[in-house]
Amino acid sequence: MEDRDVARVRGGRRARSRRRRVVIAVLCVLVVVAYAGSLMLGSTSYTLREVLAVIVGDDAPGAQFVVGRLRLPRATLAVVVGLSFGLAGVTFQTLLRNPLASPDIIGVTEGASAAAAVAIVTFSLSGLVVSGVAVAAGLGIALAIYLLAYRRGVAAGTRLILIGIGVAAMMQSVISWQLERATNFQLAEALRWLTGSLNGALWRDVVVVLVALVVLGTLVLVQTRDLAASQLGDDAASALGVRVERLRLLTIVAAVGLVCFATAASGPIAFLAFLCGPIAARIVGPRGSLLVPSALVGALLTLLADFAGQHAFGTRLPVGVVTGILGAPYLLYLIVRINRVGGTL
Repeated sequence: MEDRDVARVRGGRRARSRRRRVVIAVLCVLVVVAYAGSLMLGSTSYTLREVLAVIVGDDAPGAQFVVGRLRLPRATLAVVVGLSFGLAGVTFQTLLRNPLASPDIIGVTEGASAAAAVAIVTFSLSGLVVSGVAVAAGLGIALAIYLLAYRRGVAAGTRLILIGIGVAAMMQSVISWQLERATNFQLAEALRWLTGSLNGALWRDVVVVLVALVVLGTLVLVQTRDLAASQLGDDAASALGVRVERLRLLTIVAAVGLVCFATAASGPIAFLAFLCGPIAARIVGPRGSLLVPSALVGALLTLLADFAGQHAFGTRLPVGVVTGILGAPYLLYLIVRINRVGGTL
């Protein structure tokens, strides 16, 4: 009987592992298809051969400017930003064991956005300086939230979430105050930054976010086993040899860095980090690491939302508006679902 139970457990593990590999493969294919569609389709459409000619540097009359200068950096930035937000969001949710523990819910992106608004409106800054201020402020706000939640040697997840929500409200007030003071030019610049948009994407933005993704994403991925153990609770994880506070601090810093660099490049794309983890959990299953699937879901959502914002509504909408339309109802649904099953925040 025991051998049969062991065989059943092993069979279940193999089935879950196989399902996860299949989901990852399908998501990779969908990301590639969405990326190719973003390059080929639009107000002017091009064939795959023309797009490939532009990518490899061959002569492609008519497609060189539209594909090479406009669509290619925009679609590539969508991928790397989506990967960053997706990976950061599920890292927070896994580490704090709460689906609402997303950087755009607990104040990190609002901190970066508020700093950018102050830089644009109060100090009349622009370009890379605003991005640098946003990155530094996001990291500073995350550190402040962590220290405020730290008590008796532990930064409890629930306390961190609640403090983060309060800080997010404060930062939103700062943003509103800055927008009230802005001139027409400053208002247009600040709103473009705050809405979350891929307009005007440049290769330098892609490179910066990609480097951050490689460095910080690797730092998160090497903690996959410890993150899985942390799902059992702090005491159980410690008993398994996980240094819980070290893991929490290390992964939070890496996830916050991913969010800050992505936000500096595209603005705070609403609910993107929040959506990826729950969607990945639905398609992969409740067990196993969601880091890679969530990152791929983030890239796919960003590509699709940006394409829909450009072509599906009769007017051009920033990608953050489209993800906000999707994310707000899902947030309400998730809160109602948690309350129904007797969970807590």
